[in-house]
Amino acid sequence: MAINYIPANFDVVRDHTRCIKCRVCERQCSNEVHYYDEELDTMLCNETDCVDCQRCVSLCPTKALKILPNENRFRKNVNWRQQLMVEAYKQAETGGILLSAMGNPEEFPIYWDKLLLNASQVTNPSIDPLREPMETRVFLGKKSNEVKYDSEGDLVLSNTAPHLELSTPIMFSAMSYGSISYNAHASLAKASKELGIFYNTGEGGLHKDFYEYGPNTIVQVASGRFGVHKDYLDTGAAIEIKIGQGAKPGIGGHLPGAKILEDVSRTRMIPMGTDAISPAPHHDIYSIEDLRQLVLSLKEATEYKKPVIVKIAAVHNVAAIASGVARSGADIIAIDGFRGGTGAAPTRIRDNVGIPIELALAQADFRLREEGIRDNVSLVVGGSIRCSTDAVKAVALGADAVYIGTAALLALGCHLCRDCQRGLCNWGIATQKPELVKRLNPEIGYKRLVNIVHAWDHEIKELMGGMGINSIEALRGNRLMLRGVGLNEVELELLGVKHAGTAI
Repeated sequence: MAINYIPANFDVVRDHTRCIKCRVCERQCSNEVHYYDEELDTMLCNETDCVDCQRCVSLCPTKALKILPNENRFRKNVNWRQQLMVEAYKQAETGGILLSAMGNPEEFPIYWDKLLLNASQVTNPSIDPLREPMETRVFLGKKSNEVKYDSEGDLVLSNTAPHLELSTPIMFSAMSYGSISYNAHASLAKASKELGIFYNTGEGGLHKDFYEYGPNTIVQVASGRFGVHKDYLDTGAAIEIKIGQGAKPGIGGHLPGAKILEDVSRTRMIPMGTDAISPAPHHDIYSIEDLRQLVLSLKEATEYKKPVIVKIAAVHNVAAIASGVARSGADIIAIDGFRGGTGAAPTRIRDNVGIPIELALAQADFRLREEGIRDNVSLVVGGSIRCSTDAVKAVALGADAVYIGTAALLALGCHLCRDCQRGLCNWGIATQKPELVKRLNPEIGYKRLVNIVHAWDHEIKELMGGMGINSIEALRGNRLMLRGVGLNEVELELLGVKHAGTAI
């Protein structure tokens, strides 16, 4: 018998005085942790496969279960943390790369938490959003350099570039059908329509059932070109060219064949059961000139009626890249920070490649302003926008709007067990198994998404009102509203903010 070097991550603690042996935990656990022993007439468990998704804890009718961290630890070693030892054992056993999901968990600085917002007092009074108008609408796309009027004094809009109009500066970020379930996509689509915002198909194409939500859909063109055809492009309100992703900059994507079932196969236009592998680069893009060619090709294919977004990962030279993208003809630049979530990424890349979105955003905004081309593009940022204050701080650093992904999945019930790559999501989100997909009711899911965005929108208005600002446009790039705490001089300079306590 082979030795198992790896201890379980969690202990499943069962109170047998409460347990009624109803076997709900057994039926609900897709990882097969719980099982009934007829001989002993008791419920037992195999903690090795527990991912702490909390499904059993939530549904246990007598609250007999709790999941605790396994206290069994290898001998303490500052250089060799337990996680590194476990990973070495895994690779010695399998010979494969390590995969992880749902964002970088390492203790890198979270700059949102080190930025404070200003509040108005006497000379610049605050605004009451309950009684005074607040404008959270956002228009994404190129801004006109001049205003033209006809002979009668009416505004001429005939040559205005196409825009996306959002009711609030929040969109649902790219999550492909295949990586998440049909019901999760349905929830995102319905919520976007009701909210007057947009959701992103990701690189997996658009299921035929969701074409009706086209006016609220951003369709993505990635290196694998999965599901890309003329009707797909014509259906979306905007087209996003995915160059990079915050959770795995510099590499492509991989959706295991086990998730390529009939509907996913048809939507992605690939055979059932085959791995969907996106190349690391677009094989027709090796320069800004090549990127410009694709941008213009997509615009021409859709009769110049749709804005084109270019999505890049937050990396060291992101400002220069953003400048090049702005000159490629793109209307919107989306920047994804290294704490962004994904269904599966190589662990070493997820945890060590890229930079925080706060620094990337600040530097991209600076560069575009210095070059006088800031109004040529809008900036959308993602990669761990966790709450409304993160969104407000992002706008103050220069963003026009934010993408949210993990926050949206949390609204749907995700518990961040970070095991998406196995396709066994107990909450019906990151899975294609019919018996698991049905656990997410899209009628309930979309209402929860609507609720969280409404809540954020209300908080954004409250925060802006407290600053004496009544529109998102007046907040955009307004770094006077920010102050840093616990940041060094280099960080303050990169962010373009002063330390707390510094007068304007």
